[in-house]
Amino acid sequence: MKCPFCSHENTRVIDSRPAEENNSIRRRRACDECGKRFTTYEKIETIPLIIIKKDNNRETYDRQKIEGGVLRACHKRPVSAQNITALVDEVENEVFNMEEKEIPSEVIGELVMNKLKSLDAVAYVRFASVYREFKDINTFMDELKSVLK
Repeated sequence: MKCPFCSHENTRVIDSRPAEENNSIRRRRACDECGKRFTTYEKIETIPLIIIKKDNNRETYDRQKIEGGVLRACHKRPVSAQNITALVDEVENEVFNMEEKEIPSEVIGELVMNKLKSLDAVAYVRFASVYREFKDINTFMDELKSVLK
């Protein structure tokens, strides 16, 4: 941290304590060059993630929507709650690692489908049928044929 008085780059932390109801850290620092003291605040940077829906509406990211979709797809399937949580965690990590402020819902849907495909084929087809909005039995059969390959 650069000293605000002499611009020297070597400062040291003398004291740290929580601030703002544990949402930040207050640090008391001393400059190694001029000896003056100053205070800094360290806070987690949060970037609100916006999801662009199929109809171009935008809404904030909601993990529970992904969990809900995966739970419905895995209903009465031999998939443990731990596997579902791990799948949602993986999708969420990939989404946040993209470091984008806005992400199309199609990207998240494809991530979920790719993970479900290796977890449970029936759950994958269930999720895909809703996500891809199968209009008739032919599109459903085409998806089943691609899974069987």
